[in-house]
Amino acid sequence: MRCPACGSTEDKVLETRTTNNGSAMRRRRVCLKCGYRFTSYERVEDKPIVVIKKNGDLQNFDLSKVEHSIRVCTDKRNMNAETIENLINNIDEAVKIQAGPRHEITSSAIGEETLKQLYKVDKVAYIRFASVYRAFDNVEQFVKEIESLAQKAEN
Repeated sequence: MRCPACGSTEDKVLETRTTNNGSAMRRRRVCLKCGYRFTSYERVEDKPIVVIKKNGDLQNFDLSKVEHSIRVCTDKRNMNAETIENLINNIDEAVKIQAGPRHEITSSAIGEETLKQLYKVDKVAYIRFASVYRAFDNVEQFVKEIESLAQKAEN
């Protein structure tokens, strides 16, 4: 760590503490050259997940977009806030796992994961999300998806 007073890189850590929320380490240091005392903070650098869109564009993963979609498709369904939060957290965790060490995921993988998680919780919300995600443009597509759901339920 470079001393803010003299620029020397020789210092000694006097005290180490975590911040209140545990997101950083606070270190009190003393410069061995000039004796100046200063504080440094150490944080984990969290590399953002990059979403590869269908058209090839790249953008950072934004969980609030997924959350908005979930809230829209579960609107007026008898679903408590805890269930919705768990659903969003499950999707977030699955996206992080699928993105892996490259921190990249396709938008279609996020959509499919969202469908998978919704299917487990509420079939009507699943159909609502699927109709937008898969861009249903006629009644036959709804019927086909519902028949697919019924077939899965029988098996």
